[in-house]
Amino acid sequence: MSVHHKYYVTTVPEEAENGFRMPRASMVHMTSTATRPQHLSQVLATLALSMGTLSCGLAKGYTSPALDSILDSQPHLYQSPPNNTWWAFSVTKQEVSWVASLSMLGAWFGAMIGDWIMRRGRRLALRLTSLPLAAVWLLTGIAPCVELVFTTSFIGGLCCAVITMVAQVYISEISVPGIRGCLSAMLKVVGHIGVLSSYIAGSYLNWRQSALVVAVAPTMLFVGTLFIPETPSYLVLNGRDEEAAGSLKWLRGSHVDIKQELQVIKTNVLASRAKQYELTFRNSVLTPRLYKPIAITCGLMFFQRFSGANAFIYYAVIVFRQTLGDMSPHGAMIAVGFVQLLASLLSGFLIDIVGRLPLLIASTVFMSLALAGFGSYAYYNSMSQNFTYNDPTLMGKHDWIPLLCVLVFTTALALGISPISWLLIGELFPLEYRGLGSSISTSFSYFCAFFGIKLFMDFQQLLGLHGAFWFYAAVAVCGLCFVVCCVPETKGKQLDEMNPDYAQAR
Repeated sequence: MSVHHKYYVTTVPEEAENGFRMPRASMVHMTSTATRPQHLSQVLATLALSMGTLSCGLAKGYTSPALDSILDSQPHLYQSPPNNTWWAFSVTKQEVSWVASLSMLGAWFGAMIGDWIMRRGRRLALRLTSLPLAAVWLLTGIAPCVELVFTTSFIGGLCCAVITMVAQVYISEISVPGIRGCLSAMLKVVGHIGVLSSYIAGSYLNWRQSALVVAVAPTMLFVGTLFIPETPSYLVLNGRDEEAAGSLKWLRGSHVDIKQELQVIKTNVLASRAKQYELTFRNSVLTPRLYKPIAITCGLMFFQRFSGANAFIYYAVIVFRQTLGDMSPHGAMIAVGFVQLLASLLSGFLIDIVGRLPLLIASTVFMSLALAGFGSYAYYNSMSQNFTYNDPTLMGKHDWIPLLCVLVFTTALALGISPISWLLIGELFPLEYRGLGSSISTSFSYFCAFFGIKLFMDFQQLLGLHGAFWFYAAVAVCGLCFVVCCVPETKGKQLDEMNPDYAQAR
C-alpha cells in the first residue's frame, strides 16, 4: 500500500533580549493522505491502562459507604471468626474526615514524585505502583486499628496519583489527535464505572469486605502492563529509536508506514532538547512555555476541587442522611453514580466534537445552579425540621429536589471540568516540560482536594450544610469567569502547537 504524506516545518519566534524576535528550534507537524492508522491497538492499550483508573475509581467510590459503615460501629461487622474480636474498633467524625482526606495528602506526595518516577518509563511507573496498591487494600481489609487505615489511605492515595498522572500522559503520547480526547474520556468512563461499582458493593458489604474487592483491580493493571509498549516519545527522548519504531508500529498497525511520524517525533525531541540545554532554573520557571500551562491547569483544578465535588463523592451517604426523608441514602448514591457514568460516556463523544471550551462553560454554569439549589433546599430543610418531625406525612415528600440538584451537578461535572482538567494536563505542556508540568499541576490538584475533603466537616459546622454549598456555588461562578477568560480551545490541535504562545493567541 502506497502512503503519501505532507509535512511542514513551523518556526516559532522567540523574544530576544534586544527586543527583536529570533527564531528558535522548529517543530514539525505532519498531515497524511494515507489510509488512517488503525485505532484498535490504541484502544487496547487504553483498556489496559483503564485498570489503573478503575482502581482509582473504586478507591474514590469506596470512601463514602465505607465511612458510613465505620461510623455505624456495629461490632459484628468487624469481628473475625469466633473468639477473635480484636478487629473491632470505633472512630470519631474527625477521625473519619482524616480517613477520607489522607488519601489526598498521599496523592499530593505521589504527584510530586510522579515526574521522577515517570522519567524511568511510563510503563515501568505503572508496574511499580500497581502491586503496592493491591497490597494496601488487602491491609485495609484486615486492619486491626484506625491508625493502620490512616497509613493505607495515605499510601493508596500516593499510588493512585502516580497511576492517574502516568496514564493521562501515556494516552497523550500514543494516540493520534482525532481520538485523543475520546481515549482520555475512556479512562474517565472506566473510573466512573469503578465509582459506581464501589457504591453498589458498599450498599451490601461492610468496609472490610469492600476493601478486599478493590484489591483485584490494581492486580489486573499490573498484568495489563505486560502486554503494552512504552510510548514512542519516551523511547526517542531516551535514544532508543529502534524500540520507538517498534512501539509506533504496534500502535499504528503493520500496514502503516511510520517513518514520517517517527521522524516528526525525533525532530520535536531534538528541538525540545536544544531548548532544554539553554535552560537555567530561573528562565525555566519564568518561561511562558511552563508557567502559563501551569496557571491554566492549576486554576481548573482549584475550581474543580473547591466546587463541592469532594463533598458529594466522599461524604455522599452522610449528606443524603441529612437531607433525604424516606429515600435510602445508598439508593440515592447509586443513582448518582449511574448518572455520572452516563455523563462520562456522553463526554467521550462530545469532547472531540463540541470542543473543550464549550463543555467547560456549560459545566460550570450548571454546577453553579445545582449547588445553589441544593444549598437552598438544605436551608429550607433545616428551617422546617421541627415541622416535618411533628408531621410524618411530609417526610420524604420533597426528596426529589436535593436528588435532582445532585444529579444535575454530577452530570455537569462529568461532562466538562472533571475530564477536561486532566486532559489539558497532557495537552498544554510541551514535551520538554510535560513530566514536570504534569507533576506540578497534579500535586496542586491533590493538595486542594486534601483541604477540600478535610474542611468539609468544618465548613458544615461553621456555615451549616446550606452555607457550605452556597460557598461551593460561589466558587463555581468564579470558575466560570476563569474558564471564559483564560482557558484555550485545544480541539484537534497537534500536541506541539499547544504551548502558551498558542494559548496567548486565542
